Amino acid sequence: MSDLIALKATVVADGIEIVRADNGGPILTQHAAEGDRPYLHPIHAPNGAGVLTENAPGHHPWQHGLYVGLNDVNGVGFWSEGLHPKRPTGDGSFSSRIAGEPEVSDGRVTWVVETDYLDEAGEVLLDDSQFWTLAAASDRLELDMDWTLHAHPDLVFGEYEYGGLFLRMPYRAETGGAAIDSEGQSGTGERARWVAVTLPLPDTGREATAVLLDHPDNPDSPVPWRIDNELGIGPSPSASGSWELPADARRRYRYRLVVFGAPADAAAADEAWHRYAEEA
Repeated sequence: MSDLIALKATVVADGIEIVRADNGGPILTQHAAEGDRPYLHPIHAPNGAGVLTENAPGHHPWQHGLYVGLNDVNGVGFWSEGLHPKRPTGDGSFSSRIAGEPEVSDGRVTWVVETDYLDEAGEVLLDDSQFWTLAAASDRLELDMDWTLHAHPDLVFGEYEYGGLFLRMPYRAETGGAAIDSEGQSGTGERARWVAVTLPLPDTGREATAVLLDHPDNPDSPVPWRIDNELGIGPSPSASGSWELPADARRRYRYRLVVFGAPADAAAADEAWHRYAEEA
């Protein structure tokens, strides 16, 4: 990505704020509080298009911008935070933190978030590390996540139609939006290399497009995707069946979120995926 905008990263209480170095215009905020799951919100779309993410919407109050949620880890849920009316029990808890200081180099910001996932008895089932890299240009943002899961005891991740990295955008029924994937599909549960959502952002009324890319080196790639009724999207590693992670073993995933400050078509999304797939 050329013509990168200079960025500035500041550690704040329980997180990191990243802004434009020239005028302080906001780019994104990383939250990572003790006793809470980490998440990114708000993420600002380029060109002043508006805020791309939504935190704790009424229809899914356990969803937070761009975040990781897991289901059925040795029978424990790390998705709905005990807030789902049909599943008030059986959820675990989180302990998250920023690891070290964010770094700015070659126009990019990198930082690391670590999280412990605890069962109802307070025992750690697994931990993860999220290594993030952000680059911004005038017309797009690119946000990479290199995600590693580390099992403490032997783990079984049960088959579940959603779980993993997830993006919640501010969908409104009255203004709508559209999702499409790399195979020309728009339904949940389909395998694809990427999924793109275009919708108007409520704070400005302007349309923006978010494209979530699944790296081809990920396990079982391309995986099935979740696309919910409010156009929340995420690759779902457990949708095709249960899988195991032995004690002290690790599993790595890589994803990229590309945000366009205007509507982008399938050709632009496909070009972004091919460029990402070619990177080491």
